[in-house]
Amino acid sequence: YLAEVAVARGSALIGLTPCAGLAARHPQIEMVELIRYSHIYHPCRDPVSIAPDDLLVVKGPPNALMQLLNEKGVDLPQVEKGLKFGGPDQTQIIELIIPPSSGLVGQRLRETELMRDADLHIVAIERTGLHYTEKQIQDIRLRNGDILLIWSRIDRLESLRGRSDWIVAEQVQQTLVHKRKAPLTGAIFAAMVIVAATGLCDIMTAALTAAGIMVLAGCLPLREAYRSLQGSVLLLIAGTIALGLAMDKTGTSRLYADLFLKVLEGLPPTLVLGGFILLTSTGSQILSNNATAVLMLPIAISTAAALGVHPKPFIMAVVFGASACFASPIGYQTNLLVYGPGGYRFGDFLKLGLPLNLLVVIGATVLIPLFWPF
Repeated sequence: YLAEVAVARGSALIGLTPCAGLAARHPQIEMVELIRYSHIYHPCRDPVSIAPDDLLVVKGPPNALMQLLNEKGVDLPQVEKGLKFGGPDQTQIIELIIPPSSGLVGQRLRETELMRDADLHIVAIERTGLHYTEKQIQDIRLRNGDILLIWSRIDRLESLRGRSDWIVAEQVQQTLVHKRKAPLTGAIFAAMVIVAATGLCDIMTAALTAAGIMVLAGCLPLREAYRSLQGSVLLLIAGTIALGLAMDKTGTSRLYADLFLKVLEGLPPTLVLGGFILLTSTGSQILSNNATAVLMLPIAISTAAALGVHPKPFIMAVVFGASACFASPIGYQTNLLVYGPGGYRFGDFLKLGLPLNLLVVIGATVLIPLFWPF
């Protein structure tokens, strides 16, 4: 994209050389021209430094342009319209593609209704394979295939859609990375982990609080938070919890466990322990790990009493087995949350999760008796 930005007084860019200095601060931005009043300077050929009120004609991808405009003292030339890059809550970055039938073809950008609209900014323009002969963005004559990067208020999007003069492409907003809030986001996430790990509060409370703070601080727009909620995943989580409770109430889970324990009858405690880990891990693939642990814990204690050994190794067997739920997307809420957005298939969890499950089962069978003897 080709964009034009104005350098205000107090900008961090003042004093930098247009060629090397700007490239060091913004590696993805390429300076095309420096316009000072009516004079045009070549950034690498002319001995000039960036000064207040300069206009910089630059090229770069949307993310790099947004980072440049987020800098203090760098604005679009028409800043009097009142739009601000404070975050994507009330504004959105979209692309307008000029089709062959557009009435804007042949018009100068400054003559179009887009330039006069108070609720949007023309950030940049892209023209593949063609050169710009005008000295300023607003003097460019639009052609078929031009793409305008528009910064618009959200409530104006409906009026922009359905027009024959342009085609609206909104997916560019999803690719923009707002790095200005990255340190704050990292600090909130680190605080959530520390609070949950030290036991100051429940992990669910810590996670919900962190998510709320990120929304209030502008790290995550509220509309994107709503969009990320997947109703099908939430219903599946609720359904699996209900299924586990139903199996507990009807005695189905205990029946399955008793049938499995008959196979282990007469074996030494270590192998029975391994069987409990395997059974619990298998159950946690189809039920929630909490439900599986609740179902298996009384059976584990009763079996330890029948074998005449200490119940603690069997309790830990249930703990480790319930946590080994890697071979199924419905085994744990986190698996479900990444299942849809990650584009995974059920078989992907089997390929990677099954070996990891076996590793946990074998490792726990060997190590639990060493730390919690029979």
